[in-house]
Amino acid sequence: MTNMKHLKQESKVILSNCIMFCGIFMQTIHAQNEQPNIIVIMADDQGWGDLSFNNNQSVCTPNIDRIAKEGVHFTNFYVCPVSSPSRAEFLTGRYAARGGVSDVSRGGERLNLNEITIADYLKQAGYATAAFGKWHNGTQYPYHPNARGFDTFFGFCSGHWGNYWNPMLEYNGEIVEGKGFIIDELTNKAINYIKKNKNNPFFVFIPFNTPHSPMQIPDKWWNKVKDRPIRQQGDKEDTSFTKAALALTENIDWNVGRIMNSIQQLGIENKTIIIYLSDNGPNSNRWNGDMKGIKGSTDEGGVKSPLFIKWPDKIKNAKSIEQLSGIVDLMPTLLDLTGIKIEYKNRIDGISLKEFLIERHPTIERTLFSHWNQKTAVRTQDYLLNSEDKLFNTSKDRSQQIDLTDQHKEIFDKLKSLKEMYKTEILSELQNKDTRPFIIAHPDERFSKLPARDGIPYGNIQRSNKYPNSSYFINWIDTSDSISWNVKVEEPGTFEAMIYYICTHENIGSTLRLSVGNSELTSQLTKVNDTPMLGAELDRVPRTESYSKGFKPYSLGTIILEKGEMSVSLKALQIPGEEVMYLQMLVFRRIN
Repeated sequence: MTNMKHLKQESKVILSNCIMFCGIFMQTIHAQNEQPNIIVIMADDQGWGDLSFNNNQSVCTPNIDRIAKEGVHFTNFYVCPVSSPSRAEFLTGRYAARGGVSDVSRGGERLNLNEITIADYLKQAGYATAAFGKWHNGTQYPYHPNARGFDTFFGFCSGHWGNYWNPMLEYNGEIVEGKGFIIDELTNKAINYIKKNKNNPFFVFIPFNTPHSPMQIPDKWWNKVKDRPIRQQGDKEDTSFTKAALALTENIDWNVGRIMNSIQQLGIENKTIIIYLSDNGPNSNRWNGDMKGIKGSTDEGGVKSPLFIKWPDKIKNAKSIEQLSGIVDLMPTLLDLTGIKIEYKNRIDGISLKEFLIERHPTIERTLFSHWNQKTAVRTQDYLLNSEDKLFNTSKDRSQQIDLTDQHKEIFDKLKSLKEMYKTEILSELQNKDTRPFIIAHPDERFSKLPARDGIPYGNIQRSNKYPNSSYFINWIDTSDSISWNVKVEEPGTFEAMIYYICTHENIGSTLRLSVGNSELTSQLTKVNDTPMLGAELDRVPRTESYSKGFKPYSLGTIILEKGEMSVSLKALQIPGEEVMYLQMLVFRRIN
């Protein structure tokens, strides 16, 4: 009887717990079904003026324009002067300097590991999270997108890419080959992901990598633009480059249309937020609303970006929003729209723009800071104190022609004081030189990549280009030459070491020694991999970056990595030909 009584009591407890957990589960499902989907599309090096919505008569972008016409557009929205800081500020809602982002390459692009990303928040709330495109905030795990809240990543982690046709990319860390033109392929993957997750709330980040150079464009898009009469910026403008940028923009627009058509066909348009923006100003002197400055500048033309937001279920009427806003505002805004609370709210530099989106809220006074390459600017709703401490009324003078420093001394003093505060309190968080080692052998990462971009050449070895991103090592001609990476092995184990290389028949046969701390591996290069430059026929203007080649993997054998900070070194013991090889990347694949 006693056992029966206990059994009945336990049964009641189990039933009660089941009811409770079922209730929580149903509440979670209900909440997830009510939460909007989010799609954020970010162009790379596209200026504010590269859209027909912003009155550029030389380009046609009906699909991007439609987001603004059916939603809202911001007239005073600012990003960073260059790529990696903008991405960091979007991900965290905090100024990039706080997150350790000081450069666009060689490790300085990495976002500090203590930063919480928008993908972290949304994933924790039950969202399916994915990114398709250019990451540019760290290559090795745990800086990799798969470690920053994104369950799925397809694209590349570098600052720019050397080949846009059938490119080498990665899918969740594993190197794969893309199919066709890169922007079309990124869109294909994003659409497929959206289709698979149509019944669940999803967050899809699509950071396209165009119109960043190289200006590599399929004939279909180049032929539409090549004969247009374009001369908008006088002698400063390279019209061939402008045409290439606009052709790439029209390709982006076509792909944006494909995404919008897909969510419409899936019946999820009304519960999907779509955002469109760029990461910095235009990468050449072309029409940009007569604003001063291009990419890399803290002036208006270098940091003013389009921001278009469409959400049919909540944003009913097309309208413009004049409120001063920045890329740091997007994370708090999106989380506010989804009802997700931000931890450590006082650490966020951005504000939620929800009231301006849903209602007609009057503008509020605030300041935004722009910084790059030792230059700092501060903005208010109407004024800009530029990097040279000159004051402009940007609500009336976007081209920054009239210096008002003497006429508005009180405003100048206030903004000058704010700029000094930014330098003291925020820029001071940046290291003068990034000394963080590159992390490899993380337990959650199968493939640890050490690209040439992050390596240090010694002796005769040179980079294929002065821009480290997407470069490779050449002129490896002597046994005294070597390449090294400063690393931290996170978890010991046995790894297969692979190189991605080019080697001609005449140069085959070099003997290589790989050293990682106290471990060494010797291997002979016995397989030819010789390919021509890729994509040159699709370049519409001469490029400044490296051309790419068909780099292939070659296994050097297995090596045991011990835990700790150490140096990875690669050198040749014997060189039978004129040079060893071209080296793009060293990869460690965990075996055990």
